[in-house]
Amino acid sequence: MARLFLLLLFPSLLLRHRAQAQRLPAVLPLRRQHVVLPVPDDIIEGAYLEDNKGLNNWDVFTHIQGKIADGSNGDVAADHYHRYKEDIEMMHSIGLDSYRFSLSWSRILPKGRFGDVNPAGVKFYNSLINGMLQKGIQPFVTINHYDIPEELQQRYGSWLSPEIQEDFTYFAELCFKMFGDRVKHWATFNEPNLMAKLAYFNGKYPPSHCSKPFGKCDSGNSSTEPYIAAHNMILAHAKTVNIYKKNYKAKQGGSVGISLHMKWYEPLRKITEDHLAISRARSFEDQWFLDPLFFGDYPHQMRQILGYAQKGNSSTTAEESIIDTERSSYIHDYLTYLSFAIRKGADVRGYFVWSLMDTFEWNAGYTIKYGLCHVDFKPLKRTPKLSAKWYSKFIKDYEQIEMASEESPNHMVS
Repeated sequence: MARLFLLLLFPSLLLRHRAQAQRLPAVLPLRRQHVVLPVPDDIIEGAYLEDNKGLNNWDVFTHIQGKIADGSNGDVAADHYHRYKEDIEMMHSIGLDSYRFSLSWSRILPKGRFGDVNPAGVKFYNSLINGMLQKGIQPFVTINHYDIPEELQQRYGSWLSPEIQEDFTYFAELCFKMFGDRVKHWATFNEPNLMAKLAYFNGKYPPSHCSKPFGKCDSGNSSTEPYIAAHNMILAHAKTVNIYKKNYKAKQGGSVGISLHMKWYEPLRKITEDHLAISRARSFEDQWFLDPLFFGDYPHQMRQILGYAQKGNSSTTAEESIIDTERSSYIHDYLTYLSFAIRKGADVRGYFVWSLMDTFEWNAGYTIKYGLCHVDFKPLKRTPKLSAKWYSKFIKDYEQIEMASEESPNHMVS
């Protein structure tokens, strides 16, 4: 699955259309500096206990037998922690000038606000950010991508407690202080609406909470816990944005947004019942988070109902993985539809491909391969796939079109 993210303040938009791809314009009118790749820390960095990093919830979860599809874990993953210089060179060779990554909370604060800052973790992210900037690559930083220090899970149940808001804002402000002089684009969370469901509705992500008939978990309540967790995430986001605006924006000149998991629904029939079904579905998908952020309250239908209080083949050879023709076609088609949406007036400012390289993919382990670059996980060798070469050519071709448009302002590119 390639993913697009709606980022408030630097938004991208996921749209699905049924129109024929060949009828749509193929040129994507994006500012080049926003052609970037997102990668979360835990499924790329590895080095899970090195240099005083603390355990996080995914470190614990991946070592429980049966939780990960192929029995693997992210202890080493793509070893980005030790190979970040090589990876920066790989980004540069593709032609990227922006890169979106997330921070490991437990690498910087092994015990949350209950312990000291880990200098080695800060040093790593400073080196990564500085190395990117030296190559002309702008960092887009996500503060939290699913992982939290295990200390906070054990102390008070993480996202089920209002205490997590204090821990999150403490971590976020620390990041603004340490990296904000160079980082101008922040997202508080990656797909919190998805995480709330996977962690507290069906139990597929840690802490594996759910109740029947939605899953088989040792504890949890699928009817209440997803909404409690989401509420704490929304408030943590709002408080973080306020802290940045009040204390850092004037000096650092950046922006803070959020990255949500988006789906688009179409009614099966043009009847009232189906349109109402679409409205309900959206209330529990994107509007669940967007309505509180924009309007200060949850969707009306959600309140009424709750009384509110493409997989890869793990058996494919390396050669087959590198010649990813289907993946290349998918990205091409996605950009085509996105171009159509932009020309129809969608305010799209950035495109995020998932992801730079193959790595540990949460509870799917190494059975799914989303990367533009193939990783052989024994020697950890990186090899650009066909999709990386296509994407690199796309960036270069777009640059030429952009330059031609600037030189001939009256010439229309189609």
